[in-house]
Amino acid sequence: MTTIAIDFGTSNTLVSLLAPDTQAPETLKFPGISRMFYLANGTMVPVIPSWVYVQDGETVMIGELVRSRRLGERDPQRRFRHFKRDLVAAFPIPPRQLDGQSYSHRDIATHFLNQIWEQLAPFAPQNLILTVPVGAFEAYLHWFQAWGQQQGIASIQFVDESTAAALGYGLTHPNALVLVVDFGGGTLDLSLVRTQFRGENEAVQGVVIAKADALVGGEDVDIWIAEDYLEREGIPRQSLQPTAWHGLVEVAERLKIRLSDQFTASESWLDETTLMVYEVSLDRDRLEQILEQQDFLEHLRDALDTVLQIALNQGVHKNDIEQVLLVGGSCLMPAVQQLIAAYFGRSRLHLEKPFEAVCHGALALGQRVTVVDYLHHSYAIRLWEPATRTYSYFNLFAAGTRYPTVRDEPLTLQVARDGQTEIRLDVGELGNTTAATVTYDDQGRMVSQHLQHQAQYRSLTEGKDSVCIAPLNPPGEAGVDRIAVQFEVNEQRLLLATVRDLLTQGVLINRGAIAQLQ
Repeated sequence: MTTIAIDFGTSNTLVSLLAPDTQAPETLKFPGISRMFYLANGTMVPVIPSWVYVQDGETVMIGELVRSRRLGERDPQRRFRHFKRDLVAAFPIPPRQLDGQSYSHRDIATHFLNQIWEQLAPFAPQNLILTVPVGAFEAYLHWFQAWGQQQGIASIQFVDESTAAALGYGLTHPNALVLVVDFGGGTLDLSLVRTQFRGENEAVQGVVIAKADALVGGEDVDIWIAEDYLEREGIPRQSLQPTAWHGLVEVAERLKIRLSDQFTASESWLDETTLMVYEVSLDRDRLEQILEQQDFLEHLRDALDTVLQIALNQGVHKNDIEQVLLVGGSCLMPAVQQLIAAYFGRSRLHLEKPFEAVCHGALALGQRVTVVDYLHHSYAIRLWEPATRTYSYFNLFAAGTRYPTVRDEPLTLQVARDGQTEIRLDVGELGNTTAATVTYDDQGRMVSQHLQHQAQYRSLTEGKDSVCIAPLNPPGEAGVDRIAVQFEVNEQRLLLATVRDLLTQGVLINRGAIAQLQ
């Protein structure tokens, strides 16, 4: 069977193939939409820029075709970038109205992935592996799974992006303890994984020891560089037209990339409003100052400290970590490498495959590899408290719980009013994320500012009122215990419930699926 892995990224997307007659993954290059990214070691990697351009209601172009032709320079409203981050964050970004049609971030992501899938038709893939950020909430995973099912693929698997990179390394290094720092355009993901061989068939099992994440990445840095330049030159941000601002941010991105292997860089920037050409210069020292001022490096430290503390609680010390794999474009920044080297020593750092590690590692799931994982977010029932007019949360499973698992005690529930014929619950995720505060420019695009910690609740029943747990016959009586619910999470992270009617002693639901925890 042919297996395809898709690493859908904020800045770039990679697609890799594992054919039945080969054991080596191949990163695919598609005419027109792929570009070759040159690494400092002289190697080239085919990537698909995560860009979309809507020319009219019938024509949508993606990838290198958009980037190389600079489509959208004159009409930025028609060009979409960083839409993957919008999906992961689930910010309520208003759809854009183009040619009488509405384009949400989900619509654009679907157009993007559909065109990639069209290129895969000659390979006739039977298995699909999708990589996702460590901190992705279930709404993103449900959307991604629905897209895969629409392609007619019966076998769809998910794996954390950083865990996938660790698996790729672990296949050739049995019994290794590997920390992956996956720092891309929109997210920072860390995963500490121990790989071990199991059974006579030498199947590999990856045990996730610790994870951490933050919604911050290279696109924030690009904006900060552009804003720093405007501040130094005394140019008000509001004075720029959208075209000029987008052009400056792209200049900032190019400067950041060039500073990966040189100490200073300069680029020309055309302010198309005034037709003035400026030279924008940046050096590594100034870039590091910007990163510190915006707390970028501080949040990287926080994520590293979180992983190390979780590991220490399980008896795993920092010195036990054998290799630290740096993945993602943001790991190419020298300041990031220096900080991580200060934690672990440079001899343990590896940056051989900054772009392909995730996609190639994901394909390991098709090679007798399993993952033993834990819940990254807590799962809870949200309850409305009429007296205080606020929500409270009843925890079902705490973050860090390994699955499959069964909740120790059943939950006993009453109806809210006499005559109620069913009990419905709002089940969701509780997560602590690190993200940039959000504002919007004239194009409805997110603009990143200072970073902060945020506590978030995401309902697993997005777009629905709630999950119907149990019908009641006869109707319930207020103040009287009516049902007992036993919750569990199975091997597929499916949230199951067994519901017993305390009045009739009948089983209303027997291990029924309440929500899919992807």
